[in-house]
Amino acid sequence: MRDAWQILVRRPEVVLDRTLEHLQMVGIACGIAIVIGVPLGIFISGKGKRRQAIADTVLYVAEIAMTVPSIALFGFVMAILSSLNLPSLGLPPAIIALVIYAQLPILRNTYTAIRGVDPAIIESGRGMGMSESQLLFKVKLPLAIPVIMAGLRTSVVATIAIAAIAALIGAGGLGWFIRWGLRQYRMDLIIVGSVSVAIIGILFDVLMHRVERWVTPKGLKRSVRQ
Repeated sequence: MRDAWQILVRRPEVVLDRTLEHLQMVGIACGIAIVIGVPLGIFISGKGKRRQAIADTVLYVAEIAMTVPSIALFGFVMAILSSLNLPSLGLPPAIIALVIYAQLPILRNTYTAIRGVDPAIIESGRGMGMSESQLLFKVKLPLAIPVIMAGLRTSVVATIAIAAIAALIGAGGLGWFIRWGLRQYRMDLIIVGSVSVAIIGILFDVLMHRVERWVTPKGLKRSVRQ
């Protein structure tokens, strides 16, 4: 632990640079995952047998992707990019793999939240003359926000952890310390990388929890307290 502390004291700029690389990687991946996952989750939550079949397929594929070991998925993405003559090392394959891993919590929670809205409330909205888009943005999404945010929170924290493995394919980040610590049998580097990732994960979990409470409608907060 003393050696790990010495790294933080003597080379804070290196730790800061790797932390910023890690946050950049996670931010890009989670941003793309949210842009894809939330609209797709809303789409597959629609009624009808055809929409239900699409939902079952999408969620099944996302669940399968989560069971693939991270190193294997990184390698699979690298092979595809290489076959297409695209950059197969560094940030591009890392971002693609992290987006795939981040999808399931976002998709599943968005789908479950929208489908879980009380039908009586939806019918009341229709009775007031609301269109389907108005029902979505004024009724379904506000009521579904807490569950959707819980999915985003899970996705972000998991991505922070998995991003550490991306250092094995040259993507940088805090996993760089772990990679070189394993290569050089230096426990101090492994501790710096591991503890830093854990601290960032905890901080973002707390932050996302606060955001979740902030965006939850006041009426839902009262009902939960009661």
